[in-house]
Amino acid sequence: MSGDTAQRSDNSAVTVWFDGACPLCQREIAFMRKLDRADAIHFIDVSDKADPGCPIDQETLLERFHAREGEKIVNGAAAFAAMWRAIPAMRPLGLIARNPMVLRVLERLYVWHLRIRPQLQRLARRLG
Repeated sequence: MSGDTAQRSDNSAVTVWFDGACPLCQREIAFMRKLDRADAIHFIDVSDKADPGCPIDQETLLERFHAREGEKIVNGAAAFAAMWRAIPAMRPLGLIARNPMVLRVLERLYVWHLRIRPQLQRLARRLG
């Protein structure tokens, strides 16, 4: 996967930048695409090249998960919550994540995930 791997619809409310070279990210995004039946999310793989339409550099996009909801760009747990809000089945979880205490807990889990991400990537590659 490289560059823009999804067709953008006129009703895309959220843009998600993801690392298409990461097996964990590939699985997560594939799952989200299945849930996104309304094509509300514009998924952009930035593993191969930077997105010229994004004000954030490629290296930063690859370090943490980023999303644009409306005009606001968020990262980490807030980016996941933005993506969840765009998918009807996940929307309740995304709305709950608007609570600052809930978002703090989710962010701590996200940071923990980033620490063990290399090990999880190796495992995902082995499992194919």
